[in-house]
Amino acid sequence: MKKKLIAALIMLTMIFALAACGGGEAAPAEEETSEQVTVNVFAAASLSNVMGEFEASYEEANPGVDIVINADSSGALLTQIQEGAPCDVFFSAAQKQMDELEGAGMVVEGTRTNVVNNQLVVVTQPDSETAVTGLADIAKAKSIALADGSVPVGKYTRQAMINLGLLAEVEDPAAITTQEVSDQLGGVEISEQGNVSKVLAAVEEASCEVGTTYLSDTIGHEDSIKILETVGYDVTGNIIYPVAQITNQDADDAESAAAADFIAYITNDEAKALYQQYGFDTDVE
Repeated sequence: MKKKLIAALIMLTMIFALAACGGGEAAPAEEETSEQVTVNVFAAASLSNVMGEFEASYEEANPGVDIVINADSSGALLTQIQEGAPCDVFFSAAQKQMDELEGAGMVVEGTRTNVVNNQLVVVTQPDSETAVTGLADIAKAKSIALADGSVPVGKYTRQAMINLGLLAEVEDPAAITTQEVSDQLGGVEISEQGNVSKVLAAVEEASCEVGTTYLSDTIGHEDSIKILETVGYDVTGNIIYPVAQITNQDADDAESAAAADFIAYITNDEAKALYQQYGFDTDVE
């Protein structure tokens, strides 16, 4: 009798235990306390390397935030934003594109700030026997890799050529077509490129004899390219990169707050050392 009673008690204990565990099924995993926040950052192609570092370090310090970098020419990024692409932060290689967004009321008030300055460089292959020594005699090249006028480096190259007397004076240097540049340089072959990374690749691959890009883009490519000239600011003007938070109707409060925090992260004094490591000048107003 005692054995039956003990067996019954054991059976009841097992039944209660199974019920407490959901009928024998594994207990559900503890739900996450917060959702992942995504910040869409549109950055000029010339910022790709340094932004990759900022992305990694910020996400390590903020595991709940996913920084998504979209890198291309500032002109292409501007068009994407104007066409409705979700963007929280825009980091442009020129003021013009940011001015357009601010004029359209798409920049969050009080968030725009100038971050770095860059320099235009004329590059070729390390073993090149080019007769070109810099921008002033770039027409001596058999072929040139040149970004189109909608790309900031293309605009700055055209402005520098105007200042050197290579191109005729116009109100907007960006409006000078690649064919017009070729014609005014005596018919030299020009390969039009969509951003600085493509200019650099065309020179590295020897598809073009020389090209114009930014000093920052040559960092890490010292074995595959040679700088013929670093063009002074007196010729190009300042090449200032502004950043700002962009109005994103699809972003919730958490995403907007994370976007603002990321801008603070990449514009604080500690960030300057990393920009300098990648060839940028941080002495800007």
